[in-house]
Amino acid sequence: MPEVNLLWRYPSAKRNIGARLAIKEENRAAALKFDREYFDGTREQGYGGYRYDGRWQKIARDMVEYWDLKPGMKVLDVGCAKGFLVKDLLAACPGLQVYGVDISHYGLTHAEAEAKGRLVRASCEALPFPDRSFDAVIGINVIHNLPHEQCLKAIREIERLAPGRGYIQVDAYRSEDERALFLEWMLTCKCFDTPEGWRRRFAKAGYTGDYYWTILEIDENIVR
Repeated sequence: MPEVNLLWRYPSAKRNIGARLAIKEENRAAALKFDREYFDGTREQGYGGYRYDGRWQKIARDMVEYWDLKPGMKVLDVGCAKGFLVKDLLAACPGLQVYGVDISHYGLTHAEAEAKGRLVRASCEALPFPDRSFDAVIGINVIHNLPHEQCLKAIREIERLAPGRGYIQVDAYRSEDERALFLEWMLTCKCFDTPEGWRRRFAKAGYTGDYYWTILEIDENIVR
């Protein structure tokens, strides 16, 4: 169960914390619907326009290399949203069988054309696939949107579908300053912890795959 950053190529985002805090509870309520406001509303409510721009292409190639994926093998993206990573994995390894799940009707119905027909509406705590049915399962910044017990179920589901071949990235903090900054910014996360706390949670769930953290650090991209 190694710690590995498969998203090291993902670009940093700019965050205006002050603007989001102005009406934080209203923004949080809108985001938790995982509807148009979350994906294509204002930045204060979520992504501020979730549009394909190719940023997952290099990450997809890294994942193909990391797992030595071949045509005919099966990969699942849990929390696939509009299917950007699904699309880029298909391009990175022609013949790879890539699928996605998400709870958002809006996200799935606004998915990339290449991903449509490969996406299923489902919760990550109850994935509708048989045991060991994938060669790799990816869950990036998704399982932490569930409360603790449901989050444990989601971890077990990823392990069930691809024992030892999962990749989970979750929100974390390493200091009280990072925790305070995270609490100001986050909208949908319900389960967050220190890296050590997450490791204990992974162990409790019997998870044997890989993992990494999304940590909000104070830098030039933060406006308060």
